[in-house]
Amino acid sequence: MSCGVVLTMPRSLQASPFQSNASALAGRASVTRARPHRVPSRDSRDLPRTVIVDDHPLFRRGIRDVMENNGDFRVVGEAGSGRDGLALIQSLQPDLVLLDVRLGDMEASDALSCLGVDRARIRVAVVTASRDPGDLQSVLRAGADGYLLKTTEPQALILQLHKVLAGHLVLADGLGESLARSIRDNHKCEALDRAGLTAREREILECIADGHGNQQIADVLGITEATVKVHVKHLLKKLGVRSRVEAALWCLNQTRRTDTSGRSVGLQGFQRMQMVEASQRRMPEDEERSEVQ
Repeated sequence: MSCGVVLTMPRSLQASPFQSNASALAGRASVTRARPHRVPSRDSRDLPRTVIVDDHPLFRRGIRDVMENNGDFRVVGEAGSGRDGLALIQSLQPDLVLLDVRLGDMEASDALSCLGVDRARIRVAVVTASRDPGDLQSVLRAGADGYLLKTTEPQALILQLHKVLAGHLVLADGLGESLARSIRDNHKCEALDRAGLTAREREILECIADGHGNQQIADVLGITEATVKVHVKHLLKKLGVRSRVEAALWCLNQTRRTDTSGRSVGLQGFQRMQMVEASQRRMPEDEERSEVQ
């Protein structure tokens, strides 16, 4: 009969199956939680110092997160009104300022005007939900370096802000054409104002440029043909021209432009003139002469 030696480990030193499983899970969990330390690519002191001025706290928080998480900007201050924003800008002298078009107590254009000499080294981008051409022109005249939309994708917005910092004048996608149309229409209105045409005379001039005859104009505007003839006579005198064709040419010259494809609108103007000349040929000669007397 053989004798065996049995070694018994004290209970306090024995590990239960549950403890073993817990240790294994803990080991795996510690590996999952461990993440390499992210080393900033740039010293935060070298990042563009940014101030955000917007009367919506939620937007300020959102744009701040986007800018700082991107790692290329350092937000040094926020303000919820134009007055507080101006004080903050003058105190901190940031590299970049984000403004909304309307700041509660003032417009962005007013804030830009108040910055004065401080604007020499500060880039200002208006970030707004407004697509109004009037707002766009107003802030650009006041000296804004960019007009961007809050609906822009975050990464695209970051790229646009970098362009602003680089000294470019940046407009959100689609706003260039809106600005061009607004400038063209303002130019046309200024020319009409200088000519001294009444609102009705302007309407009739537009109809003439579109190739409409007197009866067609009367039908469109809901007036008599005799009234149209009187207005035509007056507008020809005010414009200093002798015929409907010359009046149409004057009108077309005020709206001459280049569309987004780069083609001149001269072709459209020529087509309009053909219609005007066709209308002219339909008019009796004595009626044509009566208009310029």
